Amino acid sequence: MWKLIVGFIAFAALALFILTKSGGNIDLGGEKHDVAAHEPAASEAASAAVTAAVEAASAPASAASQ
Repeated sequence: MWKLIVGFIAFAALALFILTKSGGNIDLGGEKHDVAAHEPAASEAASAAVTAAVEAASAPASAASQ
């Protein structure tokens, strides 16, 4: 049983060594849940869509009043 544990530790260490030396992007920090980084792009797109909709809706009204 102890040979299995030692073999697993040796294999894991070898795998991490090979991945770090091969230039792999290894991040052992866990999952990242950074929603704030994605929020500005989404809100900019949404505000641009709202602005375009408002301009499109006000264009016929201004043309009819002339």
